[in-house]
Amino acid sequence: MSSALITVASFLLTVGLLVVVHELGHFAVARLCGVKVLRFSVGFGRTVWMRRFGPDQTEWAVAAIPLGGFVKMLDSREGPVDVAERARAFDLQPVSRRIAIVLAGPAANFIAAFAVFWLLFVVGVPGVKAVVGDPPAGSAAAAARLANGDTIRAVGAEPVDTWNDLRWLLLKEAVRRGEVAVDVQPAAGGTVTRALSLSGLEKEDLDRDFLMKLGLRPFTPRAPAVIGRVHEGGPGEMLGLREGDRVLAIDGKPVGAWGEFTAAVRAGAGRVLAIEVERGGRRLSLTGAPEAVGEGESRIGRLRVEPGPEVRREWERMTTTVRHGPLDAVPRAVHRVWDLSVFSLKMLGKMILGEVSWKNLSGPITIADYAGQSAQMGWVSFASFLALVSVSLGVLNLLPVPLLDGGHLVYYFAEILKGSPVSERAMEIGQRVGLTLLAALTLFAFYNDINRLLTG
Repeated sequence: MSSALITVASFLLTVGLLVVVHELGHFAVARLCGVKVLRFSVGFGRTVWMRRFGPDQTEWAVAAIPLGGFVKMLDSREGPVDVAERARAFDLQPVSRRIAIVLAGPAANFIAAFAVFWLLFVVGVPGVKAVVGDPPAGSAAAAARLANGDTIRAVGAEPVDTWNDLRWLLLKEAVRRGEVAVDVQPAAGGTVTRALSLSGLEKEDLDRDFLMKLGLRPFTPRAPAVIGRVHEGGPGEMLGLREGDRVLAIDGKPVGAWGEFTAAVRAGAGRVLAIEVERGGRRLSLTGAPEAVGEGESRIGRLRVEPGPEVRREWERMTTTVRHGPLDAVPRAVHRVWDLSVFSLKMLGKMILGEVSWKNLSGPITIADYAGQSAQMGWVSFASFLALVSVSLGVLNLLPVPLLDGGHLVYYFAEILKGSPVSERAMEIGQRVGLTLLAALTLFAFYNDINRLLTG
């Protein structure tokens, strides 16, 4: 129940913050342009809270459906306007001002994302070094001659500090499914460049853990498989494992290191395993089944036990905190926002062309799930998630679809070209088309959300 409450609260906080940021962008520039703002609403539907503030007695409201918001400005197309206030009506402003007001919403989202990324770069982002384990035979990583203990330092010309960096940079390259150069530092030292082929990825793989399909898996410590903490009530405790046990074999196959133990457990989801351990100088035989986690190809076994101190020390050597100075963080934050924006547009274009699966389109249920997960991982993860969604919101609103900010910009640029406003008939048709498109995308996103819930 607490996890569900965190998910709901995190989702509402995410949507509320980003909608307020977006609409404040419209509001601030409208006020700078002398336009009268009648209402500032977070959410749609029935009003649950409302107060009037400011010299214009603007209505500040919170509505029942927290999936958006709007700024309502004085507009002569929506009713009569006093002669004394006609200069403050939105539709009677020069087209340059109307463009500035409309652009201000997405711009506010990009600025907010920049501020969050800058803060994270200065404070420091914890992560795991991109040290790889032995790749499976026949995988792309094996073909690139990567080996256990190799550290990936760069993908193309961009540096890699953590696994998150590696995943992001390879995701950008995976859309092209070509070959990418990776700079590798072997465990013995030095630096070499390898060619990693991404051609084996299918369009559906981008919605999954595509790194595993490439054969890129985290470094496997060579330390022995000694059990640390055993979670109370978990399958490991039910099986009879105790802290300090050294795993010697599973189903008759010798286990020499912690990575071999976890690999065997992951492969044994829902299946009874015969585990031989050494405890206090005696050899014991235990039997039991790991719990099955996930569905389909993602289904793995888990015993809910932690590694012993030697393995933990190995993992601690793999952790790092990436931070930069306040000035150095500025171009990095700008680059991150630009990178995410361009990638979002590329993904959308490839979805339209059928080169990327539409399963990558997510709706509010998936966003809520990610919000909850990131919130439970800590403020750094949640802040990163907020910045990512803020960029996505800015890009989405700039699409040339009527009802979105980008659709209004199309009307205004058309007005500049033809020398007069677009006819009401054309705008009405555009709104119907836009409403249909948005409704179809929303329904498809909900379908993807529900499908993810059912299939894991």
